[in-house]
Amino acid sequence: MKILIAEDDRVTRQVLKASLISLGHEILEVEDGAAAVEALAQPGAPSLAILDWLMPRMDGLEVVRALRQRPGRYVYVVLLTARDGDDDMIEALDAGADDFLTKPFKIGELRARLRAGDRVLALQDDLLRSQDVLRHEAAHDRLTGLWNRGRVLDELARELRRSVRELSTLAVVMADVDHFKQINDTHGHAVGDAVLKGIAERIAATLRASDSVGRYGGEEFLFVLPQAGLDGARDVADRVRAAIASRPIITSPVTLNVTLSLGVSCSSPSSSEETLIQAADQALYRAKANGRNRVEVD
Repeated sequence: MKILIAEDDRVTRQVLKASLISLGHEILEVEDGAAAVEALAQPGAPSLAILDWLMPRMDGLEVVRALRQRPGRYVYVVLLTARDGDDDMIEALDAGADDFLTKPFKIGELRARLRAGDRVLALQDDLLRSQDVLRHEAAHDRLTGLWNRGRVLDELARELRRSVRELSTLAVVMADVDHFKQINDTHGHAVGDAVLKGIAERIAATLRASDSVGRYGGEEFLFVLPQAGLDGARDVADRVRAAIASRPIITSPVTLNVTLSLGVSCSSPSSSEETLIQAADQALYRAKANGRNRVEVD
């Protein structure tokens, strides 16, 4: 591990540093509590700190309290102290310390304290990874990896509010896979899923970095195009259409030529999310009625 040592006594600091290096750890050392708080706020700072209880500027408990009030990454704190009374231990635990190392420390005890800290930090990393997975799943469509319906609608609402503030335009595109039911009925749902994934990848690769796209439902996709007028949005939609139609989608059992129909709408001062989606949906319906594999605008 990378470990911070905060100890104002040079001899104790050097003994502790040598012991930690002998155990294979990387060391960052400071001489007082204020320097410890500053060092632990830096990117890539250690996740475990050994703090002397009595230090200049800020003592160990003040450092712990400052760390516990700060949001973000958890720092596991071992207090280095000659104080071992029950009241002292209660005060330190109440402040947020995780463990203690009594002066003069023994190398075996130091190793045990570090193993305990490493276990806690590993559990924290596992928890954070699980939270990241849950956050991703809450916002993304599991099949395509795009935003899900709720998340892309949230993005539409946010961008519409911004367009009103900035007096800019916002375009919406509804896209639907042509003859998708026939694909499922003829080749099965596994092929249909593979087609949707392939289409999603091409859409995401074609849109601008500022655009958003989500799976609206079934074989429908919703694009949110900030600061786009009707002509610009039509061009974006046609590029997506061409990206899908230009080459077949290869799935495990079959290779299929697939097309999209797309409808485009653009905001006005009185637009709402519902009216924008409704207008794009009506334009999409016209694209279907006029032969598919085409773009229509509201």
